[in-house]
Amino acid sequence: MPGLDGRISQGWGGTPPNGVHVNVVLAQRASPTAAALTTAFASPGPGFAPILVSVGPDQPSYETLLPPTIMLNKIPTDSREVESLVFGACQVGVARGVLDAVAAELLAADQETLVFVSLWIDATAGDEDAVCRAAREATSRAVAEAVQGRPPERARRLVDERDTVTHPAYGR
Repeated sequence: MPGLDGRISQGWGGTPPNGVHVNVVLAQRASPTAAALTTAFASPGPGFAPILVSVGPDQPSYETLLPPTIMLNKIPTDSREVESLVFGACQVGVARGVLDAVAAELLAADQETLVFVSLWIDATAGDEDAVCRAAREATSRAVAEAVQGRPPERARRLVDERDTVTHPAYGR
C-alpha cells in the first residue's frame, strides 16, 4: 500500500501481568526506512532475537507471514518461560494482529510492505493464551493507528494536557 513508509505507532493489549506493549513501524520494501530497520533489527544485543514471524502447526510447515513481519523483544529472554512466551504466544498474537489488518484492508498480503514490531511483556507473565490475545490486540491497534492516523482531537488533547502527561514508569 503506497504512502505507508515510515508510519509508526504503538499499542497496548491485555492486562498486567499478561499485557503486551508493541511499537510498530511500517516500511516499503527497498526504502531507506526498511534498510535502516532491517539493520537495527538484525543486530540486537544478547538476549534479544529478531524473528521473521512465521506460523504453522510444526517447524516443517512454517509459512512466512505476509506482509513480512519482523518482531524483536524489548526485554531480554533470560528465562525459558519468557522465551517461550515471546517465540510462541507473542509471535502468534503478532501474526494474528497483522492478519487482522490485512482482513480490514489496511495492509496488503504481499512483499511490498514490511512490518517491524518491537514488543514488551512483563517478566512475570505466565498465561500463554492471555499473552497471545494481548499481542494480537496491541498489534491490531498499533497497525491501525499507523495506517489511519489518530483523530486530530486526540492529538490536540495531548498538547492541551502537556503539563500533566505522565507514564506508568514515571515515579510520580
